[in-house]
Amino acid sequence: MELKGSIEKANCERCGECCLRSSPALQTQDISFVSNGLIQWSHLYTVRIGEPVRNNIDGTLEQTQHEIIKVREKTGKAECLFYDDAGKACTIYDHRPIQCAAQACWDEREFFRVYAEPKATRQDIIRDKNLLRLVSEHEKRCAYTELDRGVRRIETDGNRALEKILALLKFDHDLRRMAPEKLGMDPAELDFVFGRPLTDAICLFGLKVMKEKDGSFFLTISDSKIPA
Repeated sequence: MELKGSIEKANCERCGECCLRSSPALQTQDISFVSNGLIQWSHLYTVRIGEPVRNNIDGTLEQTQHEIIKVREKTGKAECLFYDDAGKACTIYDHRPIQCAAQACWDEREFFRVYAEPKATRQDIIRDKNLLRLVSEHEKRCAYTELDRGVRRIETDGNRALEKILALLKFDHDLRRMAPEKLGMDPAELDFVFGRPLTDAICLFGLKVMKEKDGSFFLTISDSKIPA
């Protein structure tokens, strides 16, 4: 059945809409692009298990069930880091992620088939065993499930719950400061290795971090809602 008023389309017109809307996640088929250096760690960030993210369809917050490696978006925008606004083109077209290659706005069946296949994880990409152990320790100490549990206990446990949340934030913050100094890591790679800073993500739980002059920080209420 033909939809009334629909526009027939059978090929890409380079409108850029798919690139402006979001950046792709990496599937296992894309791992070689990273291992070959065609896509750098600094181009990526990790969405960790349990992290609240916005649903692209209705804008609601959902907690991720699986780790996702995504290409960064441009600062303050939703569009993909690799999108060239002026040329309306992908700057890594010849080695673009498979989600992008499967994208066809006139027929999304291939995209959803690809999307359902296994996603790449940090364990697929990071080869340094010591770094993987550090990632594992960070996951245990700074799990989003623990952060969520702490936030939900503020009303009943008060300062004790806040202290636990601050301990999570401090470990995450100190690790990001230590890694470049002690391990020689590129600061631009930290969001891939450890996910996004908890001091930023905490706003999705209805809180925000305020820094004191001595470098310490405390929590206060933000305008964001705690996810249900």
